Amino acid sequence: MDNQRVDMFILSNGKFFESHQVNMIRERLLAIDDSKWVIISTIQFKDPTTSLIVSILAGSLGIDRFLIGDSGLGVGKLLTCGGFGIWTIVDWFQIQKATREKNLEKIQQFLF
Repeated sequence: MDNQRVDMFILSNGKFFESHQVNMIRERLLAIDDSKWVIISTIQFKDPTTSLIVSILAGSLGIDRFLIGDSGLGVGKLLTCGGFGIWTIVDWFQIQKATREKNLEKIQQFLF
């Protein structure tokens, strides 16, 4: 894989992953063949900042969890009104990390 192409991918998509994961992703991208590059370059990642804003505004309805693909947790938050407010507050601090983990899972499907 072309170093410049990988560096551009990391530069434009680095905010979607934890900082300690970026180097591992870069190494894996350098090792893949060009046929997978088309698929990887079209992956749509969830923005952690957007998830945080949605969590602050509508987290008690579970919309933040639905947004990142955690449907089960979204239903749980919806039925309990955000765990009676406690779960909502906890998610304000954890939703960005959860979003980045979901993004990592999404890219790992194509890197392995």
